[in-house]
Parts: sequence; structure tokens; C-alpha cells
Amino acid sequence: MARSRELPSALALLSIAVLLHWAEGEWLTAWRGLLRNLLGAASNLDVNAFYPAMRWTTLSMVTWAGPALAAAFAISAFGLVAQGGVVIAPEAFEPKWERFNPAGNLSKTFSVGGLSPLLKSLVPAAFLLYMAIAILRRDWLQLIHATQMGLPSAMHWLAGVLYEFSWKAGMVLLAWSVADYGLQRWNYERSLRMSKQDIRDESKETEGNPTTRGRIRRRRREMRRRQMMQQVRRATVVIANPDEFAVALEYIPEKMPAPLVLAKGRGELAQKIKREARWREIPIVENKPLAQALYRTVEVGGTIPAKLYTAVAEVLAFIYRAQARMRADAERRPNSPGPAGSTTGRGPQR
Repeated sequence: MARSRELPSALALLSIAVLLHWAEGEWLTAWRGLLRNLLGAASNLDVNAFYPAMRWTTLSMVTWAGPALAAAFAISAFGLVAQGGVVIAPEAFEPKWERFNPAGNLSKTFSVGGLSPLLKSLVPAAFLLYMAIAILRRDWLQLIHATQMGLPSAMHWLAGVLYEFSWKAGMVLLAWSVADYGLQRWNYERSLRMSKQDIRDESKETEGNPTTRGRIRRRRREMRRRQMMQQVRRATVVIANPDEFAVALEYIPEKMPAPLVLAKGRGELAQKIKREARWREIPIVENKPLAQALYRTVEVGGTIPAKLYTAVAEVLAFIYRAQARMRADAERRPNSPGPAGSTTGRGPQR
């Protein structure tokens, strides 16, 4: 969790300073009474005064320091809760003998991770030292002549100096702890980011290895191409651009409202479609604009758009006329070899 260790300490210091300053009269009276009782017991040289002296001291400590310590504890707990709450790790309580190894502890202390907290603590310490020197320089004359003051005046002045240093030190530590918390939060969020290798590993776990996925995609493309080449057998005509495009169309007037694109290809795939068409004796018509338009506007399994009806109809009419002439010639020459059954030529150009 992102948290600053200095924040609870800064809040506790400020709370104690404010509480002591607010109850200054009460704790001065309490300590004056304690000092009077102890000096009185000591002046009487009473051996039996030891236990009353201990009781007076303990009672004064509890009544004076108790509220301050309770306030400091409550404020520190608030600082912990504000940074994400209290987290208890049971495994941290398990005894581990390597923790008692001095060599291991020294290596952790003088490592980069161990020196980082030390270097961070030197920054606020430098500010506190500078502030203490500035207060001493400012009140140097009063400090020198403090012996000429009365005891109440000297104690009051010393308490004021200590209170000033305490609340200023608390503010410095609070500002530094807020900055440290922001830095810890930034580092924590950075540590949660995934590296490129982590992203690749997660992608492998969730979606599979990229090499395997690429091989699967290639297999799927090959299967689609084989299926498409099998559909070329049903084609009525193949409209081609001699060097680049080839589109296989099927049209059955009684069953289809418009010609259907069975297969299309470019480059090497187009040459395979034309070779399959020649092998199956399917007519191939070279019409560059129509082949390019069909390739770019119609997907495999779709019918041709209405704007291409006229151009495709002219090609089909050309094919039907050519096949009719071939059948008529075959009927007039019954003893001659039969027609090839296919027409390869150039259809009407658009």
C-alpha cells in the first residue's frame, strides 16, 4: 500500500504541541507542585518518603502525559486510516532466523532500498536543523542572560521557545510527509503498470501464443481459399483483369435475382481462379474495369450491386450468344469433334 511513515509522526507532534500549549498553566502548576513535594521530602531525609515520592511522580506523569499520549495515539491512528487503514499480515509474525543475521541486516541497511529511507529522512532533518539554528541566533542574547531572569520568567520563555520549535517542526514534517505520500503513491501506481513482457505473457495466457494464433489464421485463410476454389466449379463466368483481378460469378436465371460472387482473388489467387476455370472449361472474360469494380465492391457470397447489372448482363449475354453459336455449329457438323464447351475471350468493354 502507498503510505508515508512520517505522516502519523508529524500529526502526533503537532497534536502534542497544541495540547501542551493549550494546557500550559495546568501542567506548569502540576510540575511545580511535584517539584515542591520532592524537594520537601528530600530535605527531611526521610527514608520512608521513597514510596510517596514514586507515587507523586507516577500520578503527575499519568495526569500530565496521559492525555497528550492518548491524543498522539488517536491522531497517529487517524493518519494510518487516512492512508488506507491498518493491514495485518500474519506471515510477518512468523519467526524467521535470517532476520537475526547481522550480515543480512547490514546488507539491507546499506543497500539502495535501505539507504532510500535514510536519505529521505535527512531532508526534513536538514530543515529542522536550519530552523533550530535560526531560533538560537534570534534569541541568543536572551539565552545568554537567562540566568539573570527569575525562574518563572525563564521557564516561561523556554516553554515559548520549545512550543515555537515544536509547531514549526510539526508543520515541516507534515509538509514533507504529504510530499512523501504523493511520491509513494506515484511509485505505487507505477509498480502496478504492466511491462511489455507482462502484456505479452498475459496475452499468451488469455488468447494463446501469437505464433499459434498466426498459424491458426493462416490455416483458416487456406481453408477459406480451398472452399472458394471448390465453389469456382459452379461458376457461370470468370471476369478477369489479365494481370491482377479475377471474380467468379454464378447466375441461374430461374433461381437467382442477380448474379452471385462465388470467388474473387488478386495476384496469385486470381491466377489460381483462372487456372481452375480453364480446367473446368468455364468461360473467362477479360474486362478490366468490371473485374476491378466487382473485386472492390462485392464480398464472396454476395450478389452484385444494381449499378453493375448492365455491365454483367452484357457479359452474360455475350457468353450465352457464344455458347449458342457453338451448339449450332456442333449440330450442323455432327461428325466433327465436339466444341470445347468454353469460351475464352474479351467481353464487352466498359
